[in-house]
Amino acid sequence: MSTARPRATPAGPLAGSSLTAARRARELALTAGGPAVDVLVIGLGATGAGVALDAAARGLSVAAVDAHDLAFGTSRWSSKLVHGGLRYLASAQLDVAHESAVERGVLMERTAPHLVGAQPFVLPLTPLVSRGQAALAWAGFRAGDGLRLAARTARSTLPAPRRLSAVETRHLAPALRGTGLRGGLLSWDGRLTDDARLVTAVARTAAAHGARILTRVRSLSLTSAGALIRDELTGEQGEIRARAVVNASGVWAGGLVEGIRIRPSRGTHLVLRAERLGPLPAGLHIPVPGETNRFVLVLPQGDGRVYVGLTDEPVDGEVPDVPEAPETDIGFLLDVLGSALDVPVHRDDVVGAFAGLRPLLDTAPGEAGAGGAVRTADVSRQHAVLTSPDGVTTVVGGKLTTYRRMAEDAVDAAVRTHRLPAGPSPTAALPLVGAASPAALAALPAPRRLIRRYGTEAPAVHALGTDHPALRAPVLEGHPVTRAELVWAVRHEGALDEADLLDRRTRIGLVPADRTAALPAARNAVGEALGSR
Repeated sequence: MSTARPRATPAGPLAGSSLTAARRARELALTAGGPAVDVLVIGLGATGAGVALDAAARGLSVAAVDAHDLAFGTSRWSSKLVHGGLRYLASAQLDVAHESAVERGVLMERTAPHLVGAQPFVLPLTPLVSRGQAALAWAGFRAGDGLRLAARTARSTLPAPRRLSAVETRHLAPALRGTGLRGGLLSWDGRLTDDARLVTAVARTAAAHGARILTRVRSLSLTSAGALIRDELTGEQGEIRARAVVNASGVWAGGLVEGIRIRPSRGTHLVLRAERLGPLPAGLHIPVPGETNRFVLVLPQGDGRVYVGLTDEPVDGEVPDVPEAPETDIGFLLDVLGSALDVPVHRDDVVGAFAGLRPLLDTAPGEAGAGGAVRTADVSRQHAVLTSPDGVTTVVGGKLTTYRRMAEDAVDAAVRTHRLPAGPSPTAALPLVGAASPAALAALPAPRRLIRRYGTEAPAVHALGTDHPALRAPVLEGHPVTRAELVWAVRHEGALDEADLLDRRTRIGLVPADRTAALPAARNAVGEALGSR
């Protein structure tokens, strides 16, 4: 396989990166029952897509399968943040904190500057925040800036934290209650345009390096020599042979490899209309009353919506394909909002809610603190790479920010175990589809919103609407996504049906009423994109 770096053209996508229904069918036919690939990856969330890219970029032949779509599982349910590890400093997880800060810098400055930018946050010093808590939070933000320095992330990428007066705090967050407000603390972190878009970019970059990205392909059983699979579109079964297998299926990892124990933790977010809270130039860290190091995030999305999250609750029993957000979580988040906002937010104001399951590794089953069960909030976010007795490599734990490092470690283990002919990982310096320097991105002839979602491909997406005026229209009144973006997703981003378009390539589906209204446009886009090839 050639290891030459694919090249972008000014008028279109990175060479070889387009994922289509036709490509999927062709590559599945070549892979099932065909010659063994070097690496078979199970799961196409952030980590699985990252494994596919890492292995392919080292010159290995790769097939990656997922029973559903790109980013179908946990990777689309995050807070859309690329954290620098501050939380882990507080719990003395210094290695996790440093790793997070390093990977944040990699994303912001090298691999995905079009998808990850700096996000300001205000921590309001309300009467519920004691002066001791405020001092502790300020020390934490200064320590977080130290992490930025240790990770060699430029100050121009992430500004320094600073104290705010009460007037400055209300200016950045007018919805805050003014009574008793002493001021605020301003900090900065990385913020994704969209977590599912990151996964799509990683998968497409892997495809540009020769990886076969096969969605709607379920792994029925695994061995170190491959997997029995089923095409979920046709029901046909087959076998994919491989020299190494990497299980990156997240919360479902234990169902494929014996001995893997996962302790899922549920993180719930609310979706509000932006007008309910008014202007929000910055996000908010609202302290959870009674806890010293736990916050609820309020994050404006720039698409007329605001996300509020998140919880950290243990989940028992069978893992669902799509978790539900329970009313207890919704009530908790609304109560914390009410502790700081002057604007009342009621249950009827919640237009959507989503929950994701963190695939935390259960390293000490049966252990518990004085109060009983171990809280999932206290379980380490350190990832682990495990090799089963028969040679299947499983990567679990971790978080979205560190997906690239997790993938690198997993491929290192597979290469070492199976003696594959591959050198070190190049992905820390490998730009994803659409990436370019800030100056190059700013000079692109396309709307800023498209550049933040598509990077260097934004002019090509914009041109679809120029060439076909009907595609300029928004998919939904009051929402910025256009019909051209839906067509682009089918032609280049591997979307196969309406759910892929509404629930992952765009996030319209996070609000059920919006999803219903946009469904006809999504159906038309699938038909139009497939019919105009």
